[in-house]
Order: sequence, then structure tokens, then C-alpha cells
Amino acid sequence: MALQRLDNQTARRLFLDRHALLEQPAGPAKGADLLTLIQRLGFVQLDSINTVARAHDVILYSRRPGYRSKHLKQLYERDRGLFEHWTHDAAMIPMAFYPHWHLRFLRDTEMLRKRWRNWRRDGFEARFETVLNHVRDHGPISSSDVGKDEKKGSGGWWDWHPSKTALEYLWRSGALTVIGREGFQKRYDLTERVIEEHLCPGRLPCDTQATVNWLCSAALDRLGFATSGELAAFWDTASAAEAKAWCAGQLRLGELEEIEVEQADGKLRRVFARPGTGEAAAELGPAPGRMRVLSPFDPALRDRKRAERLFGFHYRIEVFTPAPKRQYGYYVFPLMEGARLAGRIDMKAERDADILRVTAVWPEQDVKWSAARTRRLEAELDRMARFAGVASVVFSDGWLRL
Repeated sequence: MALQRLDNQTARRLFLDRHALLEQPAGPAKGADLLTLIQRLGFVQLDSINTVARAHDVILYSRRPGYRSKHLKQLYERDRGLFEHWTHDAAMIPMAFYPHWHLRFLRDTEMLRKRWRNWRRDGFEARFETVLNHVRDHGPISSSDVGKDEKKGSGGWWDWHPSKTALEYLWRSGALTVIGREGFQKRYDLTERVIEEHLCPGRLPCDTQATVNWLCSAALDRLGFATSGELAAFWDTASAAEAKAWCAGQLRLGELEEIEVEQADGKLRRVFARPGTGEAAAELGPAPGRMRVLSPFDPALRDRKRAERLFGFHYRIEVFTPAPKRQYGYYVFPLMEGARLAGRIDMKAERDADILRVTAVWPEQDVKWSAARTRRLEAELDRMARFAGVASVVFSDGWLRL
């Protein structure tokens, strides 16, 4: 029997809908409403780079223009609606998902011991009790409060002193919880003083299969359709083998079906979806026609290969690429228009000058740049300037790179 097929445009709309990008960017952006949005996305990746605004702020702003960074801080630090840990990278995660992170704590415990020993972080394990006692006796601390008598390195993750390494290990393994940040420096406290008692690791048994079931199911809800490998990669906790077994089991039960999705190049890719997904996708309306700036770490772009297959958009962050070898720029933002990724923009908020400076815009090869597109871009940049807290937008000479 022939598999159901989603054409590329329908697949894009479904994917964007699951990432809250199919509707108009509007609506309330704080408190319970902000938490609902983050639950819909699954998590919001954190990043320290602040050329215009930090990644997590741009992710939320691009969907809710009323959002401001203070709203996330309040939800996280005061309301305790979120906790901070890892998916594929550091992220803000809804507190309701915390029980499903016990498996992550266990797996990070073993993985990090082995990895950091191999990286010759000598002495960090001997500092566990000292660091825990310091937190217990003095309350929340940051990395600058421990290891004051230890040799300091450059401050990069590759050169942590033993007590800083111990602090990060105790957080990743669940003994400590990050309760907030000052600037971008984490502050840690004992988990039992932060997380409700019945949710703490050790008090709630870790059921590996139940967690894998939740991880795979929740990932599929947020992707719409996926291979087993894409499901495993979404939260980066379940293994590829576990996700593959879950898909096979759900397929036998009739809870999943295989369908074909047309890629941007016309090729077909076989994926898993819930029954009825194709019919629901066909009912979705068009994406907003306005231009929208996305974070390089937007959930819709997290899987670079998937974004390239679905949208024909090749994107790589060039922060760690030497300047002479960069194709575009240090920190370039993707531009979304409708259901397409129409280009990318290099810009920076120069706060001393009170401007948002646009260095360059590169339209995609199949995008014909027009005066109407320039107007849509200018409207979006005016909004971004207000969000960044600067007065105006300035375009550098030769900004449009055709």
C-alpha cells in the first residue's frame, strides 16, 4: 500500500505550526501565557552572545512581540515555572517536565565522569563534598565563590579549576539546581531547597522506559513528523536505539504510521507521524507574510540538516570561524517570510550610538528582492530596534548583497 505523502509546502506549514511560527506574532507574553508558549516549544535554548539580544529572548520575541527579558526572569527565578538544564545544549525547560529529567541526571553522571577524566580535569571529584558543604552552609553561590585557592585558567569551559568543574558536575547530575543568573553567571543551590520534595532525584524512582516513552512522544508532538533519530536528538537524552525501538512498538500498536514528506529538492523522505497528521496538516492556513528575524538558535533551526532538507536553507553559525574564513558574519540572523527562509542579516545593536546597525542582508538565491521586501524588512527592523532598546536603524553602504 502506498504511503501517505505530504508535499513540501504542507510539511513546512505543519512544522511551523508546531513551532508557533504559523500564526501571527502576537498575544500575551508573560506569566502563564509565556509558560504555555515554552511548553509548546519544549524548551528555549540559552546563549550568552548579545549582538542584538540574547538567543532565548529573540526566540520568544519572534513569537510574542510584547515579550521582554524581565518576563522570562520572573517566570524562572520568582515563579519557578522553569528549570535550567541540558537538552542538546543549555536550556530553560518547563518545571512540569522535571520528573523526566531524572534519567538525564543519571546518564550525565556517568558520561561526565568519564569525559572529564579523559580531559584530565584532575581533582574535581575530590571537591564534591567541599562544594556541597559550602552551598549548604552559605546558601546560593556562583562559580566565583568556590576554589579561591585554586589555580585559575582562562575561564573557558576547557580550563575550569577543580571546584568549578565539581559545581557544574553536581548541577548536571541533579544534586544542585541553578536558581538564576547574575549577568550570565549561574547561581546554584541545593536541589532539595529549590525543587518540590516529591520531584527531587532519589525520591521519585527513575522509570527508564516510561521516560523514553515520554521523550519520544513529546518530541513527535513538537516536530509533527520525524525519523527515530530526529526524535532521539530533540531532547538528546534517549538513545538512537531506544527511539528506534519506541517507533517500532508504536507502529505495531497503530499509534504511529509511516508517511513520505517531500523535501525542498523534491526528494521524498520516509518518517513517522501520528495517524491523521496529514489530514490535519492539510487544514492549516498560510504563514504570515511579514518578515521576521529568527535567532540562530531558534527551535525551528536547531536541527540544521532538517531545516536544509525542508526549507532548502543552509545555515551554519560562524562565531567560531576565523573572520577571514567567514562566508557571512560573526552572528547572522535568519530571515523568515511566510513559510520560507528568505535570507539572512548581519546586524548589531550599537548601544553607545543608540542605533541598530545593519551591515549586510543576503537574500536566498531563489528570492527576488523587491522594494516591497525592503519595506517589510524595515518594518521588522524598526520593531527589533525597539526590542533592543535603541532609537533607530542605520544601514551601512552596500548592505544589500545580491
